[in-house]
Amino acid sequence: METKHKILEFADQLQDGRGYSANTVKAYLADIQDFEKFLDRSKIETLSEISLELLRDWLFELNERGLTKATMARKSAAIRSFTAWLHRTSVLETDPGLRLRTPKATRSLPKVVSRESLAQVFETLDSLATEDNPAGIRDRLVVELLYATGARVSEIAGLNLPDIDFSRNLLRVTGKGNKQRMVPFGQPARESLDLWVRVGRPKLQTENSREALLLNFKGGRVGVRQIYALVAGVLSATPTGAAGPHSLRHSAATHLLDGGADLRAVQELLGHASLGTTQIYTHVSIERLKQGYATAHPRA
Repeated sequence: METKHKILEFADQLQDGRGYSANTVKAYLADIQDFEKFLDRSKIETLSEISLELLRDWLFELNERGLTKATMARKSAAIRSFTAWLHRTSVLETDPGLRLRTPKATRSLPKVVSRESLAQVFETLDSLATEDNPAGIRDRLVVELLYATGARVSEIAGLNLPDIDFSRNLLRVTGKGNKQRMVPFGQPARESLDLWVRVGRPKLQTENSREALLLNFKGGRVGVRQIYALVAGVLSATPTGAAGPHSLRHSAATHLLDGGADLRAVQELLGHASLGTTQIYTHVSIERLKQGYATAHPRA
């Protein structure tokens, strides 16, 4: 209730105190409400807990959605205005928004991780996923789930233990608009999940862990930026080069279509509201087909 009340107060002062247009107030309010949902997913209970790290995590999540530069700039401006106001009204001791920069967002074709690069990544992660290294077990699971399910990084970070259905090899993920969907996972992901739940997670679990599936060294929920750093790190050592978690989502979709999967089935897996959004992956597959043809066909 505190957050909702403060957001409404902020909207009132935007219109009355700073003279913003009704459209700008409406847009800023929608942005702050989006941030409020992120706070809920991050288990942040009071506005006084807002930090620079948290703001950066939110912007990374937005960037992973593939938003335009203009949208990212507006959302950054909205959250900076909000944290400045929270500071002025003594909700925050300092203003974390002062040091916040907008991450760059691109709208180019998604980067697809080759099967060879993925094999190299999993070979490396397998060697680190030993029973005396819970972080290694977790890291392998994170990459496995991103690629196996095609889920968004925020959806993987937000997973809870009850979201796993071992009997049917399904995960319940919560996507945009708090819409839930069930996504399947294969045997490698199942084995990684089992090892993490039985062996890895108990070694990092604390009283504050609650039902969060993925835990950091302090027993808290793993954040979006931590997953981003992990994926970029393991991919940087491959021919593909450094790329974010969304590249694994792109790769899952592209590899499924390359293997003959139905476009609507891929749409369901990814949680796209529109089939048109999913069709970008057909363009990726066509580009890969053209490249293969150019390098391999005798009469190319």
